[in-house]
Amino acid sequence: MSVRTLPLLFLNLGGEMLYILDQRLRAQSIPGEKARKGERLFVFAVMNDIITTMFNKKFMEELFKPQELYSKKALRTVYDRLAHASIMRLNQASMDKLYDLMTMAFKYQVLLCPRPKDILLVTFNHLDTIKDFIRDAPGILNQVDETFRQLIDTYCDLSAGEFQLIRQTLLVFFQDMHIRVSIFLKDKVQNSNGRFVLPISGPVPWGTEVPGLIRMFNHSGDEVKRTEFTTTGNYVTPQREGSFELYGDRVLKLGTNMYSVSRPVETHMSGSSKNLASHVKENRVPNPLAKEELNFLARLLGDLEVKKPAGSETGFRLNLFTTDEEEEHAALTRPEEFSYKVINIEATQEPGRRAELSRILGELEVAEPRPASGEKGEDLLALMDAL
Repeated sequence: MSVRTLPLLFLNLGGEMLYILDQRLRAQSIPGEKARKGERLFVFAVMNDIITTMFNKKFMEELFKPQELYSKKALRTVYDRLAHASIMRLNQASMDKLYDLMTMAFKYQVLLCPRPKDILLVTFNHLDTIKDFIRDAPGILNQVDETFRQLIDTYCDLSAGEFQLIRQTLLVFFQDMHIRVSIFLKDKVQNSNGRFVLPISGPVPWGTEVPGLIRMFNHSGDEVKRTEFTTTGNYVTPQREGSFELYGDRVLKLGTNMYSVSRPVETHMSGSSKNLASHVKENRVPNPLAKEELNFLARLLGDLEVKKPAGSETGFRLNLFTTDEEEEHAALTRPEEFSYKVINIEATQEPGRRAELSRILGELEVAEPRPASGEKGEDLLALMDAL
């Protein structure tokens, strides 16, 4: 497992989360004066709050330290906290749907990357679009640009083998996740069982040749024979490589905002995911360290206080479903084992805590309970069972 995977996973999933929230905030009617006069400012404020939290300097410094991936439960807890970093609130069903859309979108992008290094271009596409969201906020733009520079310094000089290890680490993380998404189903890039359909045509990876020719060389390295063969795919050579600079044409379109054209997005659990939930229920192993670990994880956000509206209001509620009835139905029908609780923990700012937080980031996976029966996926759902 690569210890350089976590920043790419966090930033790409965060980018997908921002795409979805931006689309839903604009699509959902906001009552009263906000809808008539201040909708744009309201959306801008919500997005600014979340992006400011996401790209906090101290948080990024900890994130970029070499470390193992978080468990799925721990990572989900971070996004629960991040999604509620403004006055916007999501209930359980909408948060579940949001996370499903985020993970399946990035999984598809990783699968489609022509070469492992292109995962970095996907990340740059996400950050380029995030910068468009906050183009009128220079202070936040500087935070995103600083993260850009950290990505360039950390990843641009890695070898092809190291990027391949990063890609394999991401695929292992996503391997048991088969949530059906309406956009993918309508575009026929996802089967009814939640598995993706990968194309057999299109551009080949940069630096490679179109298949169809076998060349043979002698011991001196001179070409002595050529043999052509017919391929079933329609391959083309890319005209240029995407830019790995702070500004530039990424060429690759993976990681851009697929919600820029408004259309409803539904998620459905495949049969295999439902079966996984039933197996997990039989083999729960409560972890007494889970709550303490999540306390440390929440403190990682340091001085990032979740903003709450004044008065008794709980904040603006965002619904990721078409109607409230659909949201309520999803909350009732979703298996309990796939539901998560939002943990609101007061973060401390005591001196010397960063070393402790760094420790928990590195050791969180070690403290996870192991599945009793050895079935794949059970340990991924056990971290919050003790709460």
